[in-house]
Amino acid sequence: MAILSIRIIGDPVLRTVAEPVKDFGPELAKLVADMTETMEDVDGAGLAAPQVGVSQRVFTYRIDGVEGHIINPVLENSDDFQPDEVEGCLSIPGLGFPVRRFRTTRATGVDLQGNPVVVEAEGMLARCFQHETDHLDGILFTDRLEGDDRKSALRAIRNAKYGSIAAETTAKRSAHVESSFGGGSFGTPG
Repeated sequence: MAILSIRIIGDPVLRTVAEPVKDFGPELAKLVADMTETMEDVDGAGLAAPQVGVSQRVFTYRIDGVEGHIINPVLENSDDFQPDEVEGCLSIPGLGFPVRRFRTTRATGVDLQGNPVVVEAEGMLARCFQHETDHLDGILFTDRLEGDDRKSALRAIRNAKYGSIAAETTAKRSAHVESSFGGGSFGTPG
């Protein structure tokens, strides 16, 4: 397994609708294992494949002891909403705003072997599923903001100079990032 680099806002893969997974085999199993390890390394609640530069419909999650992955997820959301909670994103470091999300979500998809997966979620787990599925559709949590929160978030992103923040974040994470070709970081002996 390897810890992967997380793409930062401005990377086009984050704004691209991910492709459905069609090939179930060792490469997909490695991707899910690497995503899980990466998510745990940065203490994330969820991680979508586009966040590690892979435009496929896969996400991993870990909320309150419930963890797993869903491939080709489809969400059925309730009609009502949960109280707004502050969300952040590994791809937009240092930014957090309250986001409106549906109260419950029923996520259906498949696992690594193509077996059906159904997860009923509420609260933070439902929020996580909605956030990660947004990533698969090229949507960032800041796109869900309205009014003054949206203006403040966009202003913060503009003023943050995410090029330099991306470099700092990458430098901090680089001690943990490994090449999937084994050993240490790419170009460094293992």
